[in-house]
Amino acid sequence: MKENYLNSTGVAQSSLLKDYALLFKYKLTSFVVFSAMMSYLVSIDGAINWFSFMVLAVGGFCITAAAHSLNEVLEKDYDKLMKRTSNRPVAAGRMTSSHAVFVAGVMWLFGVICLFYFNILAALLGSLAVVSYAFVYTPLKRYSTIAIPIGSLPGALPLLIGNVAAIGYIDQMGIYLFAIQFIWQFPHFWAIGWLGYEEYKKAGFKLVASKDGGCDPNIGLNSAFYALLFIPLAFFGFYSSLIGIPALVVTILASIGFAYYGYRLYRDRTKKAALNLMFASLFYLAIALGAVYIDKLF
Repeated sequence: MKENYLNSTGVAQSSLLKDYALLFKYKLTSFVVFSAMMSYLVSIDGAINWFSFMVLAVGGFCITAAAHSLNEVLEKDYDKLMKRTSNRPVAAGRMTSSHAVFVAGVMWLFGVICLFYFNILAALLGSLAVVSYAFVYTPLKRYSTIAIPIGSLPGALPLLIGNVAAIGYIDQMGIYLFAIQFIWQFPHFWAIGWLGYEEYKKAGFKLVASKDGGCDPNIGLNSAFYALLFIPLAFFGFYSSLIGIPALVVTILASIGFAYYGYRLYRDRTKKAALNLMFASLFYLAIALGAVYIDKLF
């Protein structure tokens, strides 16, 4: 670490906290934790144990932060090449790789301990998420677009973790929620890949298919197709008695809206359309998970 981290001034402390936030990718981490918490609330029977709820939040945050920290260490040389990631603490040289790995290890250990509070399966799923994200998905990004389906697996594991923390095993609701998050990640990351295509290409990442020197325009159609997959999935949830008619209707309408933005990307082929698809994906996930939870309440 550089000397300013050893300094006791408020500026140095503030700088260190900001770098930890960047190391953990705190916005993405918080979004992942939100998914796990929603899964917990949907899966649990009876009254909410708020202490357990908070333990899951802390454990989920630590596990996700550990995975993201290891990701930044492994990609530090490539992050330097992209404007969006060049200011990350390891890439920028403000934090050493050894320190970041140490922090990741501490977060991983504490996260596993928190999840072990619920049961060993939750702890194992948490460790699986870290290993598969940092050591399988991360290196694959430089070799093949298969990184997105592979990366969608650890990306959806927080839904299973929340489910297992609530009831101790994986049930149909856990599988349903896992499927939502798994499918959702395809159009979401395709939109991100389109937005950062030039920089990803410069850094050697192969997140999205290319054609004629640019993004493959079929990415938009593929995104629309994957968004429409939520409709048969919603019917599965309905006929399995996991959701009722209100959640079914909301999910179908939201899926059609989501697919529309995928089609817009195919039609317009602009970064603005890709940005709209990315935001649509975020709204869709909140709506889909929220519909399941509200349906459970009523």
